[in-house]
Amino acid sequence: MSPTVLIYQNLQSSSLPSLLSYYSLTLEQVKDGAEIPGSYWGDTEAGLIGNTLYTRNDTPIHSILHEACHYICMDEARRSVLNTNAEGDYDEENAVCYLQILLADQLPEMGSKRMMQDMDNWGYTFRLGSALRWFTEDAEDAKQWLMQHNLITSDQRPTFKLRIQ
Repeated sequence: MSPTVLIYQNLQSSSLPSLLSYYSLTLEQVKDGAEIPGSYWGDTEAGLIGNTLYTRNDTPIHSILHEACHYICMDEARRSVLNTNAEGDYDEENAVCYLQILLADQLPEMGSKRMMQDMDNWGYTFRLGSALRWFTEDAEDAKQWLMQHNLITSDQRPTFKLRIQ
């Protein structure tokens, strides 16, 4: 794992469980070295089964927020049977990335700037070469998608609601 990304054990505040609770998500920590249930990618990546997000001390915060945002952005039908694979299309994936950047500002240790750096460090790929350039220059479609589904306001504030349909 890259030491250049913020991991779960480095959070000092209870802001992450509090943030997730707005979306009816529960955070469950597994023992160090244990397999993370519901992890699509395996290794240190967060897992998602139903409304439970699974993490370990070495799970990157970007991974936790990414999976949380999949849960937030999927419709009720997919949420009701969610087990490991969040699925979703291209537009939804972009919305997930955009929302995880916005929600990072709810975590004192993270913030959106650090989130975008961590996304780049981990290997997320964007057409313009970086998360920051994508977010500021090329993500209008993701912003519109989130507004259309009432997940953010026009001034890019999270509504703390789940997508309905």
